[in-house]
Amino acid sequence: MKKLLSLCLVFALALSLSACGGSSSGSSSAPAEKETAEAAETADTEETMTFIMGIDPEYPPFSYMDDDGNYTGFDVEVCQAVCDRLGWEMKIFTVNWDQKLVQLDAGECDCVWSGMTILKSMKESGYVLSKPYFYNTQVLLVKEDSDITSSYDLEGKSVAVQLGTSGEKLLQEDLKDLADTFGELVTCDSFLKCFTELDGNAVDAVLVDLPVATAYIADHEGFRIVNEELGAEEYGIAFRSVDQVLCDAVEGALADLVADGTYAQIAAKYPDIVDNLLFLNE
Repeated sequence: MKKLLSLCLVFALALSLSACGGSSSGSSSAPAEKETAEAAETADTEETMTFIMGIDPEYPPFSYMDDDGNYTGFDVEVCQAVCDRLGWEMKIFTVNWDQKLVQLDAGECDCVWSGMTILKSMKESGYVLSKPYFYNTQVLLVKEDSDITSSYDLEGKSVAVQLGTSGEKLLQEDLKDLADTFGELVTCDSFLKCFTELDGNAVDAVLVDLPVATAYIADHEGFRIVNEELGAEEYGIAFRSVDQVLCDAVEGALADLVADGTYAQIAAKYPDIVDNLLFLNE
C-alpha cells in the first residue's frame, strides 16, 4: 500500500507540488517523462517526501509541547501515523495562529493541522480543505467563584479571546451584538496568555474551544466552564489551493488508519475528545 501510494504521488506531486515548501520529491523544473520515471524508481530509497505540519504549539489536546520538550497531541500523533503510513518524513512548524494562512501560502508549512476550523471564507479563497474530523463548540471559561453563569452576564465584563480563532471571528460576526455589551474585548496571541489574563483577574472570562477549556481545567484548579454553547464548528486540515493531490494522499492514509484501528487507538489517549471525533462516530 505504501509503495503504491508513493509511486502515484511522485508522478502527481512532480506536477502539482513544486510550490510546496516542505516537499523534497521531484525537481522544481518541469520534468520530462524519463525524469519522472527515474524519480518513481527511487521514490522509496533516495528521495523521501518531507511533510511539514503547521501547528499551534499551545493548543492541547490537539497540539502542544510535553514535559520532555517534544510536540505531541491528538493531531500531531495522527499526522505522524499518516506520514508513517505513506513513508514520509514528518516535520513540525509552529505557526503564529493569526498569520497561519499567510505562512501556509508562503510555503513555510504544507498544511495547517491543529484544531483548524473550516470556514466558508477559506473555501471561497480557494484553500483545499480536508473532510471535517471533529465537531467543536465555543464556550466561556471563568473562575470557579465567578458570578457569570451565561453569556447574558457578560455585560460590562472583560472577555479575552485568541487572535485568529473562530471565537474571535464569531465575536466579530454572529455574536457581534453580544461583544458590543462587553466592557472590554482583550485579544491575545495564544490561549495560554488568555488563561493567564483570567488567572490574574485581568479579564472576567475567556471565549475558547471546548476541548481546550476541558484540557486546561483538568490540570488547573479554580476554573469552570459555563454551561452554554456559543458556536458550533468543525475542524479540518487546510492546504494550499494547488495541493489537492497532497490532501487526497493524506485523506487516503487517514481512511486506512480508521479502518485498521490505529486512529481509534490514538484517540483513546484523549478521552475528552473521542465523542466528537467524526471519523469514529459516523
